[in-house]
Amino acid sequence: MNKSGTVIPPSTRQNLTACWLAALALAVAFAWLPAPAFAQGRSAIVPDNWQGDALRPKPDMKGLDKLRFITDSDYPPFHYYDEVGALTGFNVDLAKAICEVLEVQCEINATNWNDLIPSLDKGEADAAIASIRITEEALKSADFTSRYYATPARFVVHKGTDLKDIRPETVKGLKIGVAKGTGHEAYLQKFFPDAAIAAFDTPEDAQKALKNGAIDLIFGDGITLTFWLNGVTSEACCEFRGGPYIDSKYFGEGVGIAVKKGNRKLAEILSYGLEQVHDSGRYEELFLRYFPMSFF
Repeated sequence: MNKSGTVIPPSTRQNLTACWLAALALAVAFAWLPAPAFAQGRSAIVPDNWQGDALRPKPDMKGLDKLRFITDSDYPPFHYYDEVGALTGFNVDLAKAICEVLEVQCEINATNWNDLIPSLDKGEADAAIASIRITEEALKSADFTSRYYATPARFVVHKGTDLKDIRPETVKGLKIGVAKGTGHEAYLQKFFPDAAIAAFDTPEDAQKALKNGAIDLIFGDGITLTFWLNGVTSEACCEFRGGPYIDSKYFGEGVGIAVKKGNRKLAEILSYGLEQVHDSGRYEELFLRYFPMSFF
């Protein structure tokens, strides 16, 4: 299980970087076209809860002239080593953008996932930007900025299906695959009670069942499903329909930047930096660069 709580099958992990790099190459090839980021409303492309609200005042940054970020290295396109061995990805570039708007030096290093919070506790780094979900459990060991992207739930169907409009009444009696014991299963039970819910041990089992035609839909984490849809194991069988679904009760508060527990001052500074990155349009630019195949 990776840092966002999303499970990536080991058999497909090697294909993720190639898949995302190919998608990014396509996006770069069309970079001369008018940028779509500003042809859409913010609500259509910004995957979090900041929609151009009034900016908070700049906090006191006295004594802060450098930020030491840490991240993980094996979760493309969020953070990974590229073909020349350079640490890159959405989280890495977002950290750099925050440093730029705060006008401080930036240091970004990769470490093991299990060492992220201990490194903050030991003072070896200031902040961890590694797609860490803001959960009740995570808040026991670290403080967080406001979220910088949400983790939506999505439905996936076979491309040839006639089902276009997904509502409780349109999926009545249909078999919906979902991972057992998850917020996604609880959401289906609450809001889609007349569907035939098929609970699987893992998301991968549900994906296989959909590809093989044993069920009609699957419902799960949009990020995980994006990896699957654009990876080799799906064999391009399926696609998103409906959604995205955002509900913190079932799918979490989203992803934030972690700081040492008790360091609310730095969390406020980084939240201010995130807002400034949004306001400049830089966030939208980065999101569309790294997610030409959006999980929203």
